[in-house]
Amino acid sequence: MASSKPNNASGFTTRSDIGPAREGPSAETIAEAQARRGEEPDVDPEQFQDPDNEYGLFAGTTYEQDDEEADRIYDQVDQAMDARRRARREAREQEELAKHRSERPKIQQQFADLKRGLSSVTDEEWESIPEVGNLTRKKRRKDERSFVVPDSVIVGDRAKGEYENALDPMQQDAGGLATPAESGALTNFVEIGQARDKILSLKLDQVSGTSTASGLSTSIDPRGYLTSLDSATALLKSNAEIGDIKRARMLFDSLIKSNPKHSPGWIAAACLEEHAGRMVAARKLIMQGCEKCPKSEDVWLEAARLHNNDDAKVILANAVQHVGQSVKIWMAAADLENDAKSKKRVLRKALEHIPNSVTLWKQTVNLETSAVDARILLSRAVEVIPLSVDLWMALARLETPDKAKAVLNRARKSVPTSHEIWIAAGRLLEQEAIRELESGEKTKEQIEKGLEMVDRTIEAGVRELRRHQVLLTREQWLKEAERCEAEGSPRTCEAIVKACIAMGLEDADGDQGALGEDEKLEVWLGDAESAEGRGRIGTARAIMAYALRCFPGRRSLWMRAAELEKTHGTRDSLEAILTRAVHHCPQAEVLWLMLAKEKWLGGDVSAAREVLERAFVANPESEQIWLAAVKLEAENGELEVARKLLIRARSVADTERIWMKSAVFERQQGQLDEALATLSAALVKFPKFAKLYMIQGQIHEAKGSIPAARAAYAAGIKACTKVIPLWILASRLEEKDGRSIKARALLEKARLVNPGQDELWAESVRVEERAAGAGTTAQSQAQAQAKAMLARGLQECPTSGLLWSMSIWAEPRPTRKARSVDALKKSADDPVIVCTVARLFWAERKIEKARTWFGRAVGIDQDWGEGWGWWLRFERQHGTEEHREEVRTRCVAAEPHHSQVWQSIAKDPKNAGKSTKQILEMVADALQ
Repeated sequence: MASSKPNNASGFTTRSDIGPAREGPSAETIAEAQARRGEEPDVDPEQFQDPDNEYGLFAGTTYEQDDEEADRIYDQVDQAMDARRRARREAREQEELAKHRSERPKIQQQFADLKRGLSSVTDEEWESIPEVGNLTRKKRRKDERSFVVPDSVIVGDRAKGEYENALDPMQQDAGGLATPAESGALTNFVEIGQARDKILSLKLDQVSGTSTASGLSTSIDPRGYLTSLDSATALLKSNAEIGDIKRARMLFDSLIKSNPKHSPGWIAAACLEEHAGRMVAARKLIMQGCEKCPKSEDVWLEAARLHNNDDAKVILANAVQHVGQSVKIWMAAADLENDAKSKKRVLRKALEHIPNSVTLWKQTVNLETSAVDARILLSRAVEVIPLSVDLWMALARLETPDKAKAVLNRARKSVPTSHEIWIAAGRLLEQEAIRELESGEKTKEQIEKGLEMVDRTIEAGVRELRRHQVLLTREQWLKEAERCEAEGSPRTCEAIVKACIAMGLEDADGDQGALGEDEKLEVWLGDAESAEGRGRIGTARAIMAYALRCFPGRRSLWMRAAELEKTHGTRDSLEAILTRAVHHCPQAEVLWLMLAKEKWLGGDVSAAREVLERAFVANPESEQIWLAAVKLEAENGELEVARKLLIRARSVADTERIWMKSAVFERQQGQLDEALATLSAALVKFPKFAKLYMIQGQIHEAKGSIPAARAAYAAGIKACTKVIPLWILASRLEEKDGRSIKARALLEKARLVNPGQDELWAESVRVEERAAGAGTTAQSQAQAQAKAMLARGLQECPTSGLLWSMSIWAEPRPTRKARSVDALKKSADDPVIVCTVARLFWAERKIEKARTWFGRAVGIDQDWGEGWGWWLRFERQHGTEEHREEVRTRCVAAEPHHSQVWQSIAKDPKNAGKSTKQILEMVADALQ
């Protein structure tokens, strides 16, 4: 039977398959309807899902302290990397900017010298400069033309700003209004103004609380008025922040609802409400957090903070029921108590719950006023917590010395990995030895043996720690040594240095990577300098002592130790170091001389002679020791002994300097003929020694024999053409004899033989300046010649501080500062330039700046004597006696020897035997 269904049947679709024909309500419409019905909107649980996180991966976990620490560490790393990139970027930008400025300088920099040169242009030259417009004859400026404005324009502008407050008849008819006469309703603006004023006065009466109609003056409380203003400001501020607060509240509300066991969420929500000023809501939220997260100590602590004192006590009492092992909870509960007795009660209750808390034991002991009760508590504490080093140390400090030793022995057995216990044992032995020394119970030998126990104790401690695999680095041990020094235990500091200074540097078990002697010495010297820089002189001294014990034959090491004692020690300690130094290094002449000088400065001349006699035995041909012996005898009035020593020295040592000192000695004693004979004999042996010619010429000049002096200088110039002072002395002799032309020729020849010598250029400028100041007819020409000579000198010696200083003083007063800026750019580290800038500040009465720059000048080169002289001259005028004494003390310590004025005064025979302090005073008087 055939089927009745047609073969070409097709499917169909109804409305139930495709839905309604119109769109349903939107999400906003649904939200508004729910709000009208009082229903809360549905929160999408995936609304705050992190798109970068996998879905549901950490849904069941809590945000713990480890997570917070990890986030903080990542943030710190990011900040450090950003700072490094920023520093590199800024450095690169600075380099590019500097390169760009060097390649393309500003117009202002290119024409700075020319602009300063405009100051010398006269008024006539300014007037003679033609105008540009008169030369070009182009683009003449057209003559301005004026026109008369018609009256219609003026009337129209006048009516432009007018206002009309009434409608004309045409406008009223067009609007369907009646005429004013027919309607009778005219607008009275005067009555409107009066009504407004009346309303305003009524409002003011309400604010003031009084009536103006009664005739009484209104009064407003200023404090209440200002308070209301503050509240209004706060309200405005909260209105400005209300949007952010609402959004944050929505986020935190979602957080605590989605994860109610997350304690930081409750704390953050409560803090938000506190910031918004809703303390009731904040307290309610935090208490809900306490119910949801009873095991979180942070929630309980935050709840206690948000409540008053009494409620906080109740909250913390409840917290103890849930987190009784939290030390923070108990400490917060103790802090809420006002009297010490209540605090003790809370802490003792806490110790019953947490007996192994070091913090609670420490706090409990600190509250005790009796040493006996504190000792009892600590005895119990170390029984409960035997691994706490702090408790053992506190107990040892409270015990007597004998019992403290027993306590430290018990502590050492309980905590064999603690280095603090061994250091405390060493300090205890040191304190006991010092106490016995002060009381006189034992002799010095017994006390020294007791101090040696400190060394053995520290050495044993280092061995035991190493046996228990506690390997502190050398730097850590040195820090412990510095701490011991700071706490008043220098012998323990020294013992630690002895035990640890060679760690990692000594050869051990055939280690091929151990350092050599020079490398170890360099490391130790670096450690000593670092300790000295931090003010730990005892540690530096201990390091130097160990290095000297290892390398007793190093002269430089003894010199460094002597400098350390000279700077920070006493004369006795310095003499002790130098005595050991000359014993180990008898060939070091400088050590003998330092020891002899210290003996001499200490007033023991016989001991100084004895030191020099021993030095003669060790170094029979040393000219320094011979000259030191001569100086010692001459300074103490033994002139014949000094002369005999010089004669013997010429036969034993026979050096050019000894011959020169012999001639100088005779010159100082007034024996000029004997000095000339000595110089003649010396020149036969040493014809290339320039100082012999100088002294010979000066003696002839002092005797008034100009031709003999000229011959001496000429012979010296011929033999020593590279010695600048010889040329200068010869030139000054010619100038003194009235032959300025000859002096100029000598200096010009000297400049050709010795190019690039700023002293020769400076002397040439001085020759011209002296010629200009002599009052001759060619004075202006000499001044111009001096300026030209100075300019030529600066071209050949562009970095000479001497020439730049002369150039600054040659400028007029208004332009000296600009010239000093150029000088500092060319040679900023030259003491002459820095001193010149200080003198400029001095002239401008900028006292503090001048004092600072004088200090910088002598700091750059302490051997430049004129800097000290200018500084003392400045302090005489503007400083106190303390300032002047500081300059003298620092100058004596520096012992300057050079500069033109200083040498001319110090080497004058009349000033022989004067101290550095006296020379400084004379230099300050001579400077102009």
